[in-house]
Amino acid sequence: MRTDLFDFELAADRIALRPASPRDSARMLVVQPGAPLQDRSVADLPRLLEPGDQLVVNDTKVIAAQLSGRRLTRGGEPIIDATLIKRLDGSRWQALVKPARKLAAGDVVRFGNEGKVCLLGHLDAEVEHKGEDGEVTLSFSFHGPVLDQAIADLGAPPLPPYIASRRAPDERDAADYQTMFAVREGAVAAPTAGLHFTPALEAALRDRGVDMHRITLPVGAGTFLPVKAEDTASHKMHSEWGTVSRETAEALNAARAKGGRIVAVGTTSLRLLESAAEEDGTVKPFAGETAIFITPGYPFRAVDILMTNFHLPRSTLFMLVSAFSGLDTMKQAYAHAIGQGYRFYSYGDACLLFRAKSPS
Repeated sequence: MRTDLFDFELAADRIALRPASPRDSARMLVVQPGAPLQDRSVADLPRLLEPGDQLVVNDTKVIAAQLSGRRLTRGGEPIIDATLIKRLDGSRWQALVKPARKLAAGDVVRFGNEGKVCLLGHLDAEVEHKGEDGEVTLSFSFHGPVLDQAIADLGAPPLPPYIASRRAPDERDAADYQTMFAVREGAVAAPTAGLHFTPALEAALRDRGVDMHRITLPVGAGTFLPVKAEDTASHKMHSEWGTVSRETAEALNAARAKGGRIVAVGTTSLRLLESAAEEDGTVKPFAGETAIFITPGYPFRAVDILMTNFHLPRSTLFMLVSAFSGLDTMKQAYAHAIGQGYRFYSYGDACLLFRAKSPS
């Protein structure tokens, strides 16, 4: 499909720079096939679901993946900013760097911030490989848990570029940019639909008879990237590692057999569940890479309802929600949201999408 079909205009003042407080007070647009759009709030979620429905959240935790340092080799010592995007092994990460033109294979970058303690106060990495669009492979001088601690000490939360370009990250973001479910470190972006949840909302859902399950997919920086290809068929997705436990798969299948619906909290949860699903919708235990790219025409197998935020134009995520609820429906929903003052993107408001019926 043509990428420009997924374009829309959004004024900068619609981009949320801080989350709602409390988190479940955010607005939520309900989109159901053949029904009028409903302006609700996240706190209404229990009343919009039925007993027996199964909510699935991503329990990944955002690491301090934004590092700043200087090149030590070849003189000049220019400032280098790096965002870690994918762990390769115990000492190597793929990263996006700026300015990329200042680095070449074999260069050494020293990361460190005055006032923070990390062993000797710094962290060195060699540029092992340089790819396209600012992507490099960094081989760090530390390994395993020691490297993890060094990154935690020296790094900062990697706020999305549409927020970071308008204000500097601060101490509030360290808490604001984590979901209440975050336990498994490795993400460089938050699964932002989960940011709307509070203990009170979880309790209300359980009281309603809605069970909750956790799966893990560390979100990569590719989630921020627009599709540059003119046709979606030419776009290549970044792969991400995800896991669905046997216990979770069995619980979801048992509930669905009794008529319960699977509700994915966030596009990452949906992508992982669809990667783990058989053609008949049975969810299998899963542990592996997924690069699933969902566009209109995709036959959904596992997920019945999707709770998600409002996404970037021309992004793979807007393509995904258009596949789930229909492109025309989502364009109308986004136009309504813009007109009604909904807040967009990572710290913004939510949608609750009911899957469009497949054409017979």
